[in-house]
Amino acid sequence: MIQPRVHTGGIAATNAYLLTLPGGTLVIDAPEGTADWLRRLGVRPDVLLLTHQHFDHVMDAAALKRECGCRVVAWSAYSRDLTLELLFSAVSGMSVNVPPFEVDDVLEGKSTLEACGEVWRLLHIPGHSPDSVCFHHEAEKTVFGGDVLFESGVGRTDFPGGSHTRLISGIVEKLMPLDDATVVFPGHGDSTTIGAERLGNPYLES
Repeated sequence: MIQPRVHTGGIAATNAYLLTLPGGTLVIDAPEGTADWLRRLGVRPDVLLLTHQHFDHVMDAAALKRECGCRVVAWSAYSRDLTLELLFSAVSGMSVNVPPFEVDDVLEGKSTLEACGEVWRLLHIPGHSPDSVCFHHEAEKTVFGGDVLFESGVGRTDFPGGSHTRLISGIVEKLMPLDDATVVFPGHGDSTTIGAERLGNPYLES
């Protein structure tokens, strides 16, 4: 099974994952502090995958692109409507500014992605954010799920473009058919498995 290294950073304690693969080095999401973390490790990633563009997941995306020249991959093109930085600043009173970045590869409409020599299935599951996508490595039984599915929880749906109905239906239709042993690495908190969430997640009870 893939065993990523994890950095948790920013005001929302958001996870970034580092994978060293035969075909290169891959990072999933870029919360605050990710660039410093990789610098300390002496790692220059080849690819940055974004599960979605909420500000807490992309704060260091521009820094990684600038310092490492990595390819930035996301479901949608960069958009301040997706980062929610203006909304969060207005609601919280805290100033949040995401340095703009360019998405090199837009995934919308695609079902698979080749990155660092590996093939990833793309599971687009909106509801938390319109651009939420889970990266599924079928052979390794691994999913990097962003804020779609958590241990005994699901992503919040009270943001613009959110929909609890769409989120739950997407989880049921696209994640629950996966093997019970599939490990889910979420955007916040600890990893879980599809089997554990099938049995014990209160949001998925029929």
